Amino acid sequence: MDRPPADPAKLLAIWMEWEKGDTTPGRVMADLKIAGLREVLEHLANPASATTGTTLPPST
Repeated sequence: MDRPPADPAKLLAIWMEWEKGDTTPGRVMADLKIAGLREVLEHLANPASATTGTTLPPST
């Protein structure tokens, strides 16, 4: 099953729930993973991805 693309607004909403103390850290981590935080971080960590659309190779 394919995941939908990462949604930065949803990621921020999840983070804000944690900052307010409404969600436990474990639940926040799970929600961030499901919402696509890894994809957003990979995109931001790779300067070439901003211009070429490429991503970082998988880590070993």
